[in-house]
Amino acid sequence: MKHKYISKRYWKDKTTPMGDVGELAKKYDHVIDLSLGDPDQTTDQGIIESAFRDAREGHTKYTDFRGDPELRGEIAKYYEEVFKVAVKDEEIMVTTSACLGMYLALEAILDDGDEVIIHAPYFTPYFQQIELARGVPVVIDTLEEEDYQLNTQRLEGLINERTKAIIINSPNNPTGAVFNKDTLYKIAQIAVKHDLLIIADEIYGAYTFSEIFISMVIFPEIRDRLIVINSFSKDYTMTGWRVGNLIAPEVIIETCQLINENVVFTAPSISQRAAIYAIRNREKIQAPAVKLYKERVLYATERINQIPWMHVPSPKGTFYLFINIEKSGRTSAQISEELLKRANVLTIPGNAFGMCGEGYIRIACTVDQAILKEAFDRIEKLVI
Repeated sequence: MKHKYISKRYWKDKTTPMGDVGELAKKYDHVIDLSLGDPDQTTDQGIIESAFRDAREGHTKYTDFRGDPELRGEIAKYYEEVFKVAVKDEEIMVTTSACLGMYLALEAILDDGDEVIIHAPYFTPYFQQIELARGVPVVIDTLEEEDYQLNTQRLEGLINERTKAIIINSPNNPTGAVFNKDTLYKIAQIAVKHDLLIIADEIYGAYTFSEIFISMVIFPEIRDRLIVINSFSKDYTMTGWRVGNLIAPEVIIETCQLINENVVFTAPSISQRAAIYAIRNREKIQAPAVKLYKERVLYATERINQIPWMHVPSPKGTFYLFINIEKSGRTSAQISEELLKRANVLTIPGNAFGMCGEGYIRIACTVDQAILKEAFDRIEKLVI
């Protein structure tokens, strides 16, 4: 978008296949939207009622710059109870979403030209978030035939004197992959060996289906170089509340706080009060949601694997499925467009998540199973 009033950094067109498909969808009626990861469920009523009660009692002002102390205390308690790890209060900061948390972390640690390794397929904003912080994204592919585990030999081959950090996203958006303990341990050892930071995006931690979620905080040798990104959006069905948090060494938290004071000042007080109730009642809140989305992804997996030109591995986590469509002989963008035009089903082309996503499409199982059935009934009728 070249314009004399716009920074030259933004002159180059940055549109993605994700944005293109979204615009195209507006031209069609009765579209089944399987594109965005915004759960169809409403936030738990207990969370809503607790937040409104706290608002009526006066929790409508700025909070502490690092977040409501009561919420920080609950976050520390969570790590103690779930992972048997002590997190100091000074290592915790509440943020206005995990996306902002990621930006604050990158802005705090990167000098101009520093390289950050991200594993593809990756959450689309990572690339530009790194560039916004004047860093350079370096992509390493993960592959379906390797169960989307990060190949640590290839990872080490990408490290040079400008490498500053590695972003790890497990459970992963878009593939649904979950890194096993051995993969995570090897990544930790590489970070120590090469004196790198690790940014662990763990916002789908509640959504693991076949094994217990492993946070990178369990490795004591990397605690001085580990930044964990959390969110209440997906684990607690609170996307619109815009609240997340960072766990990081105190010096990084202090820097993130200083940056944040010039961006949004503090996270919304009412959202933070909602988060307190959510984390205290996480077991009763999360269990039904995880059960529901697991049922959906298992149903969708079964339907997908009955379609001759589609294939998807058994889901490990999240509510996304990254569908292999290579047998169709079409590109990701072509198949995504065909599904929209001929079946009125909106999906995301796999190359929106990095070039190794070519040959795939992503769906989000964030609609009722009856709607998923209708979507796959439509798709099955197509001759590709």
